[in-house]
Amino acid sequence: MSPAIFRDESTIVSFQSPNRARDPAVLIPQEADDADSPFDLQEFNIRMANSQGRREAATMLLKKMYSWRGYSVESPPAAQPNAITLTADTAGKTVGTMTLCFDGEDGLPADATFKPELDSLRAQSRRLCEPSRLAIDKDTPKRVFAALMHISYIYSHKMHLYTDYVIEVNPRHAVFYKRMLGFEDFGPERLCARVDAPAVLLRLECQHMADQINKFGGLFENASKERSFYPFFFSSRDEIGIHHRLKTGQR
Repeated sequence: MSPAIFRDESTIVSFQSPNRARDPAVLIPQEADDADSPFDLQEFNIRMANSQGRREAATMLLKKMYSWRGYSVESPPAAQPNAITLTADTAGKTVGTMTLCFDGEDGLPADATFKPELDSLRAQSRRLCEPSRLAIDKDTPKRVFAALMHISYIYSHKMHLYTDYVIEVNPRHAVFYKRMLGFEDFGPERLCARVDAPAVLLRLECQHMADQINKFGGLFENASKERSFYPFFFSSRDEIGIHHRLKTGQR
C-alpha cells in the first residue's frame, strides 16, 4: 500500500524555538539544551515536500551537509510512491529534511545492505519503514529534528500501522540514536554503497516511541533530567491536532 499524500504544501505544524548558534550537523543534531538559555524565538514550519522545488531544496541541503562529512548523495527520483519527504523551513530557508520510506514490493533502501536482517522481521509480519536522507542544517535547534521524527511517527504508526523503524547509520552515530531515541543494534557494520561509507542497522519498535512520547512529549522542562530527545517531541494533545491535520490534508 502506498502512503496517502498530503494534498498541498501547507504547513503541517509550526512552532517556535530559541535561535542559537550551532556547529554543522549531518544525520545527528547537536546536543545542547534549548530549554536552558534565553534566546530570541524563531518560527519553524514542517511541510510535505510535494513540489519539485521543495524536493530540490531538500536535496541541496542534503548535498551541503553530507559533503561536509565526505559522503556522496544520489539524487532521488522525481516521485517516490512508497515514501514521503518532510522538510523544515524558517524564514523561507530549508533547514531540515527527512525521507520516510515504506516497505513494499520494492523493499527498502536498507535492503541493499541488510536484506537478511529485514527479511527476518518481515517473516514475523512486522511492518517496516525507514528514515533516510536525513539532514539538519547548522544553527538549527534540536526541536526541528524532534518534530521531523514525531510527524514521521504519526504518519507511519498512527495512520498507517507500521510497527518498526529501521535505519542505516554510520557506526559513529549509532550511540546517539540508541541513547536519544531508543534504537537497538540489529545488523553488523557493512559498507553502504549509497553513501560509500560504513553503516550499521538499527531498529526501533514504534510502540517504544509511543510510550516515550506519552511519558515525556512536550515536557521541555525535563530536558536537563531526561537525556533522550523525547521531551522535545510534541505533547500528546498537540499530537492529536497534528494527526487530524495530516488526515484532512490527504487526497
